[in-house]
Amino acid sequence: MVIFNGNPQLWGGGRFDQRPIRKEVNSMKSLIWKFALVGAALVLVLALLTGCGEKQAAPTAAEPVAAAGEWTLDNPAIQAVAAVQERHTASLMKNSEVVGTYVTVTEAGQPVIVVMTKSPVLQKGPGGLPAELESVPLLVQVTGEIKAMKSSSSTSHTAKQTPPIQLGTSGGWSYDLANGYCCGGTLGSLIKIGSAQYILSNYHVLEADIVSGGNSRVATSGDPVIQPGLIDVNCSAAGAQNVATLVVKNSLPSNNVDCAVAQVISGMVRTDGSILEIGTLSATTVAASVGQAVKKSGRTTGLTRSSVSGLNGTVSVSYENECAGGTAFTKTFTGQIIIANKQSKFLNSGDSGSLMVQDVTTNPKAIGLLFAGSNTTAVANPINEVLSFLGATMVGN
Repeated sequence: MVIFNGNPQLWGGGRFDQRPIRKEVNSMKSLIWKFALVGAALVLVLALLTGCGEKQAAPTAAEPVAAAGEWTLDNPAIQAVAAVQERHTASLMKNSEVVGTYVTVTEAGQPVIVVMTKSPVLQKGPGGLPAELESVPLLVQVTGEIKAMKSSSSTSHTAKQTPPIQLGTSGGWSYDLANGYCCGGTLGSLIKIGSAQYILSNYHVLEADIVSGGNSRVATSGDPVIQPGLIDVNCSAAGAQNVATLVVKNSLPSNNVDCAVAQVISGMVRTDGSILEIGTLSATTVAASVGQAVKKSGRTTGLTRSSVSGLNGTVSVSYENECAGGTAFTKTFTGQIIIANKQSKFLNSGDSGSLMVQDVTTNPKAIGLLFAGSNTTAVANPINEVLSFLGATMVGN
């Protein structure tokens, strides 16, 4: 989520040129991962949705040691290492410096376990982390604290569109303002539940306000979902348009996905589910694999590209209960997709809710729903887990 201070006295320069100052709900912690993964640079980051980014070209990479399709969770070698990871993750995460673990593959084609830490304090060696777990090598990656990410391209992803709109655009709950700030994220993609069409985004973008707090209300089914989000219309819903109505699903904090939906208002969203700079999707999905080339279209950084760094990630993410309301709860997710996010060029604040898809030209298949990150790492829920929770299917060809 990205948040914005609506006080006119605070408008002026900042991270958005000639736009009101945005305040980061939580600053993103820097991290650089120092080993090459299947021929692609692995950089991971989890951050609260704030700020802005730039369009990123497809990463330059050497030929992978193994075809990306071989390194999925169906691969027996990956499964064996994931089993070791799962047996030890709970114990590792008792250390307050550890924020998560995941499985990746080295340049030499060896599956290994990665431990993500808040700072360089916790390293391998005496008094620190072991060099291996059950004969599986262990690597350390300093990612910083993991936080939900609520809140340049030739195509504007923040402008008010003429209906029917395309997705991959700025949007959010129409009442998402409190404590002197307003928030927003990305309306990611189009799904179908039964015969009705819905916009898919994140829980923390559309329905995270569950305390009356600073705005004297909570997110309720039937509330308007707008495009663009309040962050891009000076905190006034009058400058946006209603495109859907919220249907509260309460995915968090009890479940393993950060998702929310809003039923489309007739005529306001393209029925083919077209996403800005990506176009229409395939109606089928695909599992993530290490080294897989991916792309997304989001509110802040627009169309960006990266690659999958790891699988089966266990990650601890902190959340707020309303816009700029302070940490409300921390959720540990399992089975997550980890993606390289060097300098937040793939995912930044405001990109939460973006759909991650194959980096192909025509009708790409959905892979994951992006929701958190830092300036080195991004995290996505596997799309099939999201669709299963919602009882939904993708809209596509």
